[in-house]
Amino acid sequence: MKFELKKYNNSYKTDWNSFISTSKNGLFFFDRDFMEYHSDRFTDHSLLIFNDQQIVAVFPANESGEEIISHGGLTFGSLIMSHYLKAKEVLVILDEIKKYFTELSFKKITYKAIPHIFHKYPAEEDLYALFRIEAKLFRRDISSVIDLSHPIRFSETKRQLVRKCEQKGISVSESENFTEYWTLLSEVLQKFGTKPVHTVEEITLLKEKFPQNIQLFEAKKDGIIFAGIVIFNFDNVIHTQYMAASQEGRKVGALDFINYTLLNKFSNKKYYSFGISTEQQGKFLNEGLIQQKENMGARGIALDFYSIKL
Repeated sequence: MKFELKKYNNSYKTDWNSFISTSKNGLFFFDRDFMEYHSDRFTDHSLLIFNDQQIVAVFPANESGEEIISHGGLTFGSLIMSHYLKAKEVLVILDEIKKYFTELSFKKITYKAIPHIFHKYPAEEDLYALFRIEAKLFRRDISSVIDLSHPIRFSETKRQLVRKCEQKGISVSESENFTEYWTLLSEVLQKFGTKPVHTVEEITLLKEKFPQNIQLFEAKKDGIIFAGIVIFNFDNVIHTQYMAASQEGRKVGALDFINYTLLNKFSNKKYYSFGISTEQQGKFLNEGLIQQKENMGARGIALDFYSIKL
């Protein structure tokens, strides 16, 4: 099978998005309407891979000096594959991608692999191909996930906090008011010297474009917000993108209450993901943070980053 690599441009937008929706490991944030919300911050160099004029794979990527990153503006990158691609063909494609960027004088590719829980169908041919081209694993984060088909119970302390919220009459509901929540979220993150990855304008825009994939749930009583969680709703996975609680919300365990509520609401999904608890390129484990997730029944999966020398 022969492959033709073409650099993405806007004329391919419809075809790209259509392929993402039918691929075996595509995610909604690979849709061009999501990728391009921050196009002013990233120089796109994504690729489409064709066979007989049909797209069989795409490679979301951006330039950063002499480096190609898949993808610098997204949690993951990777080769997004058709269901019909087989292992030997993925070997050829990864080698062709390597040759393509080498000829353009780039020095390395950073490849952020998609964890298996996000795959719609088994899709780890790329990991084998990375091994074959001697890609180096240079970073590994640990992310905490609940298997919704066999969830581990909340710890007794967490269950007590859930009961406390119920007794106080706090309720959890979906909200469209991202502006109010972003004020709370920004105040909480500021204490740790950071801020949300998305501005309130950006998350509002993305919510408008992906209303079924981006949702905000809040714990409130008498109009007062105690905590909130923004989730990214994938095919198989509910991922908690942003979590924040007020001082009073922390006292009563309002975040635990929202998580408990969402675990029941989305019990038809396969996984509930809390994200990483590592810092410093995976070299430091925030034990207090991961314990909070483990006390809700979550256990670990690896998020791997590879470097391909060109």
